[in-house]
Amino acid sequence: MKIAVFTVMLPNYSPIQALDVLHKAGYNGVEWRVTKLNPALTRETPSFWGNNLATIDTSSTSQQLADLREETSRRGLVATNLGSYLQVGDLEGVDRDMRIAQALGSPSIRVGVPMYDRTHTYGELLAKGRAYLSGVQSLSQHYGIKGLIETHMGNIAASASGARRLVEGFNPAHIGVIHDAGNMVYEGFENYRMGLEILGEYLGHVHIKNARWVLDKDSNGVKWRAESAPLREGSAELKQLLADLRAVGYDGWLSFEDFSDPAPTQASLATNLAYLKNLI
Repeated sequence: MKIAVFTVMLPNYSPIQALDVLHKAGYNGVEWRVTKLNPALTRETPSFWGNNLATIDTSSTSQQLADLREETSRRGLVATNLGSYLQVGDLEGVDRDMRIAQALGSPSIRVGVPMYDRTHTYGELLAKGRAYLSGVQSLSQHYGIKGLIETHMGNIAASASGARRLVEGFNPAHIGVIHDAGNMVYEGFENYRMGLEILGEYLGHVHIKNARWVLDKDSNGVKWRAESAPLREGSAELKQLLADLRAVGYDGWLSFEDFSDPAPTQASLATNLAYLKNLI
């Protein structure tokens, strides 16, 4: 298994700076954060989902993308996936981001999943999600770029079994799943080995992070909430996850998406890398 970093966790670095720090820390790949940049955010302090400097703008020119691909290659890194922020039904966005993936040499992009908020039934959302993935699959066949859904709290694919139901019947060469055990601390936990077996040929990418539940108190009494945690301190059993990935024959990318440190350094990135390599 090879190890990359999703640049959403590097908000204080420009794309070139991110490449430099990842190369020096010993990583193999980079998963680019890709979204439309909001100029109004540039005055804010860098943050994961706000003024994130390590973001590829969807309006980047062909030359800018070609230059970034060259800079990535010069440092011995490869683009592993595009962390796109696409909404269900936005096939124009899928088309655009698959073209960006081609330009950057990425084999896949993250695509949308319906969110569950009690305003629509699960059945309605499943039908909507599968209709969207049908369009994603057609675009994947055209561009040669796979569309990946992510196991994520709040959506109808929070668990491996939920994700499998959403992608069932699609061609796994074109549609796959990002497994995220850290997200499953919030919602969707299943035995890792069983979940990976359920995903089977649809397992396309793995995010690595951790989270934990903490106790709050409010006027109504006790309340629990989940929050990001350092790799060694969260509830996700990463050692078991890695063992189960090996057991099912996974040999793809492990991509760090650690939200426990708002300003990671080369040293902290190297420490995380050493920790994960020891688990592998």
